[in-house]
Amino acid sequence: MALKLYGYWRSSATYRVRIALNLKQLEYDYIPVHLVKDGGEQHKEGYQQLNPSELVPTLVDDDEDIILNQSMSIMEFLDEKYPDSHQLLPEHPLERARVRALAQDISCDMQPLNNLRVLQALESEFGADSEAKAKWVRLWSQRGFSAIEQRLQTQAGKYCFDFDVSLADVCLIPQVYAAKRFGLDIEQFALINKIYTNCNALEPFIKAMPENQPDAPK
Repeated sequence: MALKLYGYWRSSATYRVRIALNLKQLEYDYIPVHLVKDGGEQHKEGYQQLNPSELVPTLVDDDEDIILNQSMSIMEFLDEKYPDSHQLLPEHPLERARVRALAQDISCDMQPLNNLRVLQALESEFGADSEAKAKWVRLWSQRGFSAIEQRLQTQAGKYCFDFDVSLADVCLIPQVYAAKRFGLDIEQFALINKIYTNCNALEPFIKAMPENQPDAPK
């Protein structure tokens, strides 16, 4: 198969790309990279050659000899390369900018703060225990979702932007999943919770769920 996605079942960034691939109905081989086992397979030489940042995901397109890192870049590449399938970004420039802004609120400002390497550094360098790390994630998730909930007041319909699933929804759902895992009450954010429920009723989102991945613990 031409497309290969290297990722980890519980990685938010990998989760986003799985959703995007499913929405666009693209077939791909999923190649697990365990971020914890044996010190983290992302640090092994073979994977480090694919992604010098030693992060997931990485998308490989064998047909065109392409290697891409960074989930946002990967998803926009897929959207442009396969324009005849579900579009993640609207055509109008202003609407595209608004969708990108919300997606980047999540992918640039929220998700990096609860990235595994940050949580590992909090433990190894600053002595944070499990509860302290969970409190850290809840703190930044609370602040980020409070701002997003406010933004959604003027633009949300069934999904983040009216009634079309966009890049914003693709980024939002994995972030909600991560926050819930660390004990944040999402029901306090009525619009976010509604969108989370609506998206998770769709087959592309169901297939992309962490627990439905081959490398998820059974």
